[in-house]
Amino acid sequence: MNITAVLIDDEAPNLANLARLLAQYCPDVEILGTALDAAEGKELIVTRQPNLVFLDIQMPGASGLDLLQQLPRHDFQLIFVTAYDHYGIQAVKFAAVDYLLKPIDVTELQEAVRKATLRHNEKQQNSRLENLLHLLQRQPFKDEHRIALTTLKETRFLYTRQIIRCESDNNYCYFYLDNGEKLLVSKPMYEYEPLLKDYGFIRCHQSHLVNKRFVRSWVREDGGFLLLDNGATVPVSRSKKEAVLLALGF
Repeated sequence: MNITAVLIDDEAPNLANLARLLAQYCPDVEILGTALDAAEGKELIVTRQPNLVFLDIQMPGASGLDLLQQLPRHDFQLIFVTAYDHYGIQAVKFAAVDYLLKPIDVTELQEAVRKATLRHNEKQQNSRLENLLHLLQRQPFKDEHRIALTTLKETRFLYTRQIIRCESDNNYCYFYLDNGEKLLVSKPMYEYEPLLKDYGFIRCHQSHLVNKRFVRSWVREDGGFLLLDNGATVPVSRSKKEAVLLALGF
């Protein structure tokens, strides 16, 4: 089943390259049009109503993130395409929206298109995009930010204040929640550390990340560890001790 798409990027060679890759490696994608800036992109999305939008994040004037906030509807799948792994990417990762880094890897392109097509065919609401928009609109109110956590069965959207701690399990990660739930998330912990550091989370050990709002006390016994409000104990490595105590104000 074909999926219709529009491509938005401020550099014409990038648009031509993406169109060529899609034609060669993703033949089920029907390109409805291309745009070189946010204004053209907005008009294209509104008039052509694509199933899928490929959107550059950083563009002169209004960015791709600005464009999304200007749209009256968001009933499409979204794949960001960007040359930068820092500009706007923290919010995109936080919301688990798909993105591709330039130069585009063909395998990653095919996988992103496959997932977008699957979500479109199953008529899934684009919860990731809605969460990203919510995040952008509520930037100053961090307690209202929800992070997208992908498990083997679903994507959960959780307020950061609900997360007590994270524990590494090789290429996976356990998230412990304030309601007693324990989620196995299909990404390694190091992917979440930079996303959560601005929300009061402390890396206290190679395998542990803790939300400091749930820390009850610093216990000096057995080399030192953190006692949490739910009674759990979390080790503190020798190399992290000074930074942890400073962050906690001990």
